[in-house]
Amino acid sequence: MASLMFTDCSSMSSTLLHVNGPRRGAILFRQCVGQLRLRSTASGRGCSLSIRCSSSPSSATSVDGKAVAKTIRDEIAIDVSRMKESIGVVPGLAVILVGDRKDSATYVRNKKKACESVGIKSLEVRLAEDCSEEQVLKSISCFNDDPSIHGILVQLPLPSHMDEQNILNAVSIEKDVDGFHPLNIGRLAMRGRDPLFVPCTPKGCIELLHRYNVEIKGKRAVVIGRSNIVGMPAALLLQREDATVSIIHSRTKNPEEITREADIIIAAVGQPNMVRGSWIKPGAVIIDVGINPVDDPNAPRGYRLVGDVCYEEACKIASAITPVPGGVGPMTIAMLLSNTLISAKRIHNFK
Repeated sequence: MASLMFTDCSSMSSTLLHVNGPRRGAILFRQCVGQLRLRSTASGRGCSLSIRCSSSPSSATSVDGKAVAKTIRDEIAIDVSRMKESIGVVPGLAVILVGDRKDSATYVRNKKKACESVGIKSLEVRLAEDCSEEQVLKSISCFNDDPSIHGILVQLPLPSHMDEQNILNAVSIEKDVDGFHPLNIGRLAMRGRDPLFVPCTPKGCIELLHRYNVEIKGKRAVVIGRSNIVGMPAALLLQREDATVSIIHSRTKNPEEITREADIIIAAVGQPNMVRGSWIKPGAVIIDVGINPVDDPNAPRGYRLVGDVCYEEACKIASAITPVPGGVGPMTIAMLLSNTLISAKRIHNFK
């Protein structure tokens, strides 16, 4: 167990809080820009994290999505093994890939490896770019009726000649582990209703905040981007956590001023380095969903990946920020595995 020494910026009074590391879900952040010092505790079993105010900027804590995702996968693997031993059921995930996009094929391959790592059975159907919409719907129907399949994922984007909404609506709501079915989104939006599944990337964002013990209730949150996949459900999730939420989009006036009021920022707009340091309130917590390639002749592949937030500027102002890569990305796949396990447990009434 580690201890966190927080010194209030105005009074210079200190409070000692005992917390666990990110693998147990517990670093406590406060809006205080200062120096970070680690030292061994007397017991030798942990460390003391001392945050003291300073007029000079300091680096933000890196929210390690890769480490948290590994912890979650380990937890899932234990439950999958327990389920197999208790009732002889192995959770199953089916993935439908249409076309030959390299990025989509990479995502599917990574999801398959992740399934194998935790003991989840994965099936994959690959269809040609020019296949008919009826062929995709037929594959979905087969998996809907297959009792060994507990989750169905249609890899997006689909070819332009297909009706994406029609295809996603065809997935059984009980197996909609992507959380895109309109009934799941509708339940997410309504007070007093719970969706069967929450979309994986937004769920991963909130899980990171929880695992790092970032307080959400009563805080001002800004979501940059309003896509159906990330921005909109992320805003709904923050609202369910009792945050006061603003959404920044392409028609928003004065986005910098609105964002600067936020205690929590989730950036999911797909614009490299759009959010500058001047947009950020000192001590804010930043979850950067963006994964954008930018040219870099010094990089082995001729490009590097950056987020929607200018990391070099933000890390000097924020209290915590997700790196890109290694932040939200690993959490998305971990949440897909989590949703698949949840589905199998629900279908088989396994606690």
